[in-house]
Amino acid sequence: MADILASLRSSMASHSPPLDALLVPSEDYHQSEYVSASDKRRQFVSGFTGSAGLALITKNEARLWTDGRYFLQAMQQLSDQWKLMRIGEDPTVDAWISDNLQREAAIGVDPWCVSVDTAQRWERTFAKKKQKLVQTSTNLVDEVWKNRPPAEINSVVDHPLEFSGRSVTEKLKDLRVKLANENAHGIIIASLDEVAWLYNIRGSDVSYSPVVHAFAIVTLNSAFLYVDKRKVSSKVSSSLQENGIEVREYGAVSSDVAKLASNQLDQATGVISSQNGVCENDTCDNYLIWVDPASCCYALFSKLDANMVLLQQSPLALAKALKNPVELEGLKNAHIRDGAAVVQFLVWLDKQMQEIYGASGYFSEGEVASKRRPETTKLTEVTVSDKLEGFRASKEHFRGLSFPTISSVGPNAAIIHYSPQAETCSELDPNSIYLFDSGGQYLDGTTDITRTVHFGKPTAHEKACYTSVLKGHIALGNARFPNGTNGYALDILARLPLWRYGLDYRHGTGHGIGSYLNVHEGPHQISFRPHARNVPLQVSMTVTDEPGYYEDGSFGVRLENVLVIKEADTEFNFGDKGYLSFDHITWAPYQIKLIDLSLLTPEEIQWLDTYHSKCREILAPYMDKNEMEWLKKATETVSA
Repeated sequence: MADILASLRSSMASHSPPLDALLVPSEDYHQSEYVSASDKRRQFVSGFTGSAGLALITKNEARLWTDGRYFLQAMQQLSDQWKLMRIGEDPTVDAWISDNLQREAAIGVDPWCVSVDTAQRWERTFAKKKQKLVQTSTNLVDEVWKNRPPAEINSVVDHPLEFSGRSVTEKLKDLRVKLANENAHGIIIASLDEVAWLYNIRGSDVSYSPVVHAFAIVTLNSAFLYVDKRKVSSKVSSSLQENGIEVREYGAVSSDVAKLASNQLDQATGVISSQNGVCENDTCDNYLIWVDPASCCYALFSKLDANMVLLQQSPLALAKALKNPVELEGLKNAHIRDGAAVVQFLVWLDKQMQEIYGASGYFSEGEVASKRRPETTKLTEVTVSDKLEGFRASKEHFRGLSFPTISSVGPNAAIIHYSPQAETCSELDPNSIYLFDSGGQYLDGTTDITRTVHFGKPTAHEKACYTSVLKGHIALGNARFPNGTNGYALDILARLPLWRYGLDYRHGTGHGIGSYLNVHEGPHQISFRPHARNVPLQVSMTVTDEPGYYEDGSFGVRLENVLVIKEADTEFNFGDKGYLSFDHITWAPYQIKLIDLSLLTPEEIQWLDTYHSKCREILAPYMDKNEMEWLKKATETVSA
């Protein structure tokens, strides 16, 4: 690690102009949350493996900014050459630079790895002391990363209409109407899931997300896909061409953005597919280029005349979030199969914990009968998580996991985004809580579920915490709210039962989920963070419901289901706004022995019984006799 920092500082000194600091973001050229191995530059320089973070290297310091999900993990992974900066508690990176670096300092960043809005925010802060954000012509980390993994050549595949529910032609037509309405003649699409969604393609360029490393440009008359052509078969190429999409090399996006800026891109193409267009070239007075400031990189934006740019959230973000009926049906089916896999895993794990560790098991609260015998195979966070993946892999349409499984025992469960490694992970412990947060990628939908269980005797405090989290989870899922309500307004519902005890959690409460796409999807969310105010919750959006509580060094609790937003059948309709509510589409039991039933209201108990009875009914077709007996017991009514 010291060698890496020394090499980077040497590159900073020899850069023209010499750099006083270097910013290394986590993101790739598309501002992705999860990136491919060759794009993990921040992880390479810092040793911190979390998905979110920003590294700053100055002449004599190295600091890493990350959010509350990762404070514990970062403290464990950062060497003593690094200082952890806690987002929300410490100054932001740009404020720290402005306060601590000299006037006219030069701060370097690869403009491909930073979004327009982030770069512009930094520039505004730096201007106070005439500091300058310098766009490096090459990535300095890549120059010192000797064994950087090569970019993989993975095939692009069509995502058929039976799963996507809408044709490319329809999606392009809608997009072009939105461009014309905003006086725009073109849009640059950088977000990988938006490119995949718009063109009904999928790939495997990023672990856990079925996306393709590609840009798209759509004008009123043409559509382009910028991708390594070695990934595109003649069959996929023909299908793209039939939809009026021209395939170009990934690197050509840079020069084509410049052509788009000078209105020459349509003229430069061999085919002007005006049958797809909203208007003919000579009749259009649309002059703006639409750029999403959160997903488009600064490198491409810098090729445009800023006065001719519409800096606004991509119209595809909301279009993708509003699931069509085929996508909704697929998501529901995927979650049923996924729930069956989770129950099968719990049945297996319950038996193993009793046989190997002498645990009292999922249902009873007795003391541990015996220690594990040396000759028996031990269970670890990694081996059980592999077993869970096996149960998912046996299900129809399974294509992989949707994120690295968080499989965590005892104190590790307090690390919100804990990622167990085979060499260092913990053994399962019948006297400790076990939290697993996992999901699958299926052709018909993406899943994300968390359950927290105990195979021994939980303490009264653990039960009280679990029950408070469950109460918040039920309260949010049962909410009814008027159209126009955003996730910022609802976030408190999941926290109130915890707040009563002076407890809380450091993450948002809900995120959208893709249709065989990213497991974290916007533009909406349920969170205390201000950007949860930006987009109201709307019918046919998906959103997770996942409150938690984490006691450092001891245990963690989180419960997570995926919800679909629907119209609510309310008795009245004040203000003619229309009211909304949620449907659960995740099916797996909550562990009754972890619930302090005396803390639940009669309504909450009724909800629990109803949910459990649906679990039994919906999952029954996937269960064998033994699994069904277990599920019946796990979903017994708790009301008197």
